[in-house]
Amino acid sequence: MSQATKRKHVVKEVLGDYVTPTEQQQIVRVLGSPGNNLHEAETALGQRFLVSMPTKFRKNIWIKRGDFVIVDPIEEGEKVKGEISAILYKDHIQHLKTQGVWPQEFSVDSAAGEKMNQEKISGGLGGGGEEEEGDEEGTSEEDDSDLFVNTNRANYHYSESEGETDSEEEEEENSVDGKD
Repeated sequence: MSQATKRKHVVKEVLGDYVTPTEQQQIVRVLGSPGNNLHEAETALGQRFLVSMPTKFRKNIWIKRGDFVIVDPIEEGEKVKGEISAILYKDHIQHLKTQGVWPQEFSVDSAAGEKMNQEKISGGLGGGGEEEEGDEEGTSEEDDSDLFVNTNRANYHYSESEGETDSEEEEEENSVDGKD
C-alpha cells in the first residue's frame, strides 16, 4: 500500500468512525508534547501521564494541546502509561455526550474555558464601544483600540518630532553637498 493510500484510509477512519471507549480505555485531554511522538495527557480525575502515538497516526494526523483522545492503557509502562487509539473531534465529542459516556469534569472545564474566552472578547470590544458612545465629536480616526494587534511583531511608535529631524538631516546633507 502506498503512503498516500495509507494516509487516505487513516484519515477516513479517524474522521468517519464514531468510537466509544471500552471499559479499559479512557478519554484524556492532551496537555502538550515533549517530543518523540509522546504526549502528556490528563484524565478527568486529574492524573497526568505520557501517552504514545501509534505509527499509523504519525505524520498523518496531528494533535495539539487541548485536544481529546481515547487511550488504551499500557500496564508495564512506568512513564508512558497509554497509547492513543482514537482522536476525538467536535462531532465525536457531541456523539459521546449524547451516549452519556463523556466525563462531566471535561464538560465543566470546556464550558469554563469557553466562558472565559467570551468574556475576553466581549470585554475588549465592550470597553471600546462605551468610549465611542461618550464621544460627541466622533473622533474614531484617533481611536485604534478596536484594531487587531499582531503580538508577533515589535511595536514602533512614531512621533511628530521625527519628521523635523529628517528635514534637518536633509538640510545638513544639502549644505555639505554645496561645500564640495
